[in-house]
Amino acid sequence: MENLDDRAIEQVADFFGAFAVPMRLKILNALRHGERNVGDLTAEFGCSQANVSKHLSVLAQKGLIEKSLRGTSAFYRIKDPRIYQLCDLVCAQVGQRFAQQAAMKDVFLDAARAAEVSTRKRTPRTS
Repeated sequence: MENLDDRAIEQVADFFGAFAVPMRLKILNALRHGERNVGDLTAEFGCSQANVSKHLSVLAQKGLIEKSLRGTSAFYRIKDPRIYQLCDLVCAQVGQRFAQQAAMKDVFLDAARAAEVSTRKRTPRTS
């Protein structure tokens, strides 16, 4: 992205926007294992056919999936499997960030527990 002009950056941002909706990520993940039709995806996610179709349309417009017709059914598949490398990279980054946040939470909880114990030791008991 280093040498892209503003129009190109807008195109990249538009492309990444396809990944910004959880249902689209679910669909991409479901297609990881092969072609699926709208009925399969609707049953898997427990949502309406219109909802799945809307997201499939966006993914197709962004060039992430492609459709093939067989009789009266449309089957969708990933156009370029390298998108999973991108998804896996992002998931690893998010996981690392949550692990760091959890570690910091533990540091503060440990400090709070230590302070509580220290306070109890210094506070005289009254009977």
